[in-house]
Amino acid sequence: MKQVVCLSTSPWHPFPTRKQQVMSRLSDAEILYFDPPVTYLAPLKDPAAREKIRAWRAPGERVKDNLTVFSLPPIWPLFNKFRWINRLNQKKIARYVNRKCREHGFEAPLVWVYSPTAVDCVDRIDRSGLVYDCVDRHSAYGGLMDPAVVDAMELELAAKADMVFATAKALHARLAKANPRAKFIPNGANFERFVQAAEPQAAPADFPAGDGPVFVFVGALQSCIEYGFVAHAAKARPDWRFVFIGRKVAGVDLSALEALPNCIFLGLRPNEQLPAYLAQCDVCLNLFDNSDLSRDVSPLKFFEYLATGKPIVSTAQPEQVLQYAGDIHIADTPEEFLAACGQALSDTAPERVARRIELGRQCSWDSRVAQMERELHALDIL
Repeated sequence: MKQVVCLSTSPWHPFPTRKQQVMSRLSDAEILYFDPPVTYLAPLKDPAAREKIRAWRAPGERVKDNLTVFSLPPIWPLFNKFRWINRLNQKKIARYVNRKCREHGFEAPLVWVYSPTAVDCVDRIDRSGLVYDCVDRHSAYGGLMDPAVVDAMELELAAKADMVFATAKALHARLAKANPRAKFIPNGANFERFVQAAEPQAAPADFPAGDGPVFVFVGALQSCIEYGFVAHAAKARPDWRFVFIGRKVAGVDLSALEALPNCIFLGLRPNEQLPAYLAQCDVCLNLFDNSDLSRDVSPLKFFEYLATGKPIVSTAQPEQVLQYAGDIHIADTPEEFLAACGQALSDTAPERVARRIELGRQCSWDSRVAQMERELHALDIL
């Protein structure tokens, strides 16, 4: 059985992202999954982070027969701004990972990483191979970082890696200059779960009752979402309901939408419950704004929407959605968004529904991970 160490940028709980989907599907592998660390200053912004700072002392959690989750020790902030701080942090992380590897009998595992910061860690871990799975343009996030430092770390990491995967074509084009073996593999959908939304289901108790069409957005309510389009449509059509399912990211101002009675925020819901919510909607919404970060994302929600068979209204970002232009409704302005929502309500012909479901099947996580495994088997590192 192959041994894999995953240094993730997403905690295993509560919301599954590409990291969890990939790791839970790797065949014939024993996996140690490390949640991202928090900084020593994190409790100043979020008191709940105090518990996360202590979590690394707890034993690992066996979440699957072949997969154990650990928390990493806390680290110093400003690691994306000053390389010397990142080196200090990653030396500490590598020491902890090596200890857990010894405890679990891991010898020269395949190391699978998701952050440019790992460049200063991976050479401290005895490994049989290195995979960098790039899911975002990390230097576009802003905050306490120097984009030039982050970009330099990423290109150095890509050059070290035996294989680089990228979720967007622009990311792939950039990383392929550092590593010609880089492959473009977008995100996918948990098809078997989300296709359930194509069938009638009882409405969850907290789903807003009422008449009129329902438009649903699922995902984190972060700064790169195009809220203005929804505000325009909600004001123009008070008989339409816009339901948001996902956590609110700190610092994002949603007051304009929250003031509208037909915009409803349900908060985060467990992933396994989402099909029941999506079964109640008439149209699914993909709402990224026009920014550097949005252009390079590969939204999980979009592929999950396809699996439901429901009509989809999307902004023109990210660029990946444009290849589905004939199967969805794309809007570049508030007025186009309002019109697209109206058109999508009648996009319910059985053949159109079946077409979207089939596209969702083709984008399943099973097919994405199988493609990754083929690439790694060819290099004899998995």
